Amino acid sequence: MHAFSEFLKSEYSEENILFWLACEEYKKITCRTEMTCEANRIYSEFVQTEAPRQINIDCKTRATISKNISEPELATFEMAQAQIYRLMTRDSYPRFLKSDIYQALLQK
Repeated sequence: MHAFSEFLKSEYSEENILFWLACEEYKKITCRTEMTCEANRIYSEFVQTEAPRQINIDCKTRATISKNISEPELATFEMAQAQIYRLMTRDSYPRFLKSDIYQALLQK
C-alpha cells in the first residue's frame, strides 16, 4: 500500500488512493454527527469543483454527491469510490507493476 501510494504521488495522482481510503473510513462511522462532519470534509477536499485534491469523476456523480451532501448517508460516496477504484485498477496499478518503485520492492 505504501509503495503504491508513493507511486501515485510520483504521478501526481495521490488523491485517488487518499479519497478511496477516506471513503473506507467513512463507511465505518456510526454517529450521525460525525458522519455529516466527515462527509463534508471528504466533499470539500476531494469532490467539489476546485477542491484541493479534486478527484476525476464524471459530472453526474459529482452533481449527485453535491445534491445530497447536506444529508449524507453511508453510500454517499459509493459511486465516486467505485469510479476511482476502476481508474486505479485499469490505469494506475498496471503502470505501478512496471514501475521502478515496484521493481525495487520485488528485489527486497
